[in-house]
Amino acid sequence: MVQLNPKKVSTGSISSIENLCSALSVSLQEIYGALSLSDEEKYTVSQTPKSDGSVRLVYNPHYLLRKIQRRINKRIFSRLSIVQWPDHLFGSVPNQRDQKNQSMINKDYVSCAAKHCGAKSLLKVDVKDFFDNIHKDIVLDIFENFMKFDRETSELLAEICCFKSHVIQGALTSSYLASLCLYDVEGAVVERLMRKGLVYTRLVDDITVSSKISNYDFSYSLDIVRAMLTSKDLPLNIAKTRSIYVSSEPLTVHGLRVAFPEPRLPSGEVSRIRAAVKNIENLASERGYRTTHAYRHDFNRCMGRVNKLVRVGHNRYESLLGRLKKIFPLPSKKDIERANAMLERLMRDCSTKRSTYWYAKRYYKLQERLIVLKRSFPATTKEIRKSLKGLQPDYD
Repeated sequence: MVQLNPKKVSTGSISSIENLCSALSVSLQEIYGALSLSDEEKYTVSQTPKSDGSVRLVYNPHYLLRKIQRRINKRIFSRLSIVQWPDHLFGSVPNQRDQKNQSMINKDYVSCAAKHCGAKSLLKVDVKDFFDNIHKDIVLDIFENFMKFDRETSELLAEICCFKSHVIQGALTSSYLASLCLYDVEGAVVERLMRKGLVYTRLVDDITVSSKISNYDFSYSLDIVRAMLTSKDLPLNIAKTRSIYVSSEPLTVHGLRVAFPEPRLPSGEVSRIRAAVKNIENLASERGYRTTHAYRHDFNRCMGRVNKLVRVGHNRYESLLGRLKKIFPLPSKKDIERANAMLERLMRDCSTKRSTYWYAKRYYKLQERLIVLKRSFPATTKEIRKSLKGLQPDYD
């Protein structure tokens, strides 16, 4: 049986702010400290360019907000014992366990695209400024009526998760809240579309409807999707909402071609990945270049592209991975100095900062550096690892 809406499966609830503190392992002082921050203190703002040439604002939360939001994610939203996610939601939700055979079901963009394999017609619906249009009232409703928390706790959580009365890009809880914002209306739309033989998926703010009929008329489908979004005051981005047909162009969902039994990379992408591997091989042949940070950056980027092949089951993955394994980045003696400096800083901060996000980030960054260092300096790496014992972060 297909699950149509997100479902809270646990019977427990959080009935007071004191219970919330206990559930998240944070103090009342931390909660009220986060709430008392000024707008300027809550988030630092940066800009990133969007593909259409406009600018996206990204907000970096204050460490207190980050800590509380992270605990909300880990201890509430991402726990399958608390929230069960429906088949049509992908992206920011955790992988699900198949109730029949107990295997894990991926909820990434590849699995989302796979739902539309064999399609001959696509409707792509884009929501305008999705996060900015998820009002705090919707977030309050999620905590109070979906999670069944008491009113005071729900209002506090909505305040923790929102900024200037809406959800923002950068808050750690935003993707989960975006996935839940249609919790009470989306299932009915999915069911109505299923009756028409259509497939509906949503990956955060990207809605896709597909049909196995050529040149399918999606006007009815768009009407009911629009009505669903309008009920939550979420406006359509008309410029990016369109119907696509296999007769006019290759059908892609989240960058993958879907007019096949399994998702495939677009035509030419494998050739571009192969060319990227060849370029890395050429760089590696330059004397001393494998020890540079520029090479490390290029190599990691190329490895990420090659790893896309394994996710779609492409037969070139093993051969390209084998070529990259022969030219791993190598450390320089400068890396030893950096690793020792990072170790000294961790030792200095361990007693006072080991429970912070930034301490944990520095600890795991050093662990990454040691992986590279070991390739040329195994004895030094062993000594640093020995010194790292007892310095593990206590960050949840």
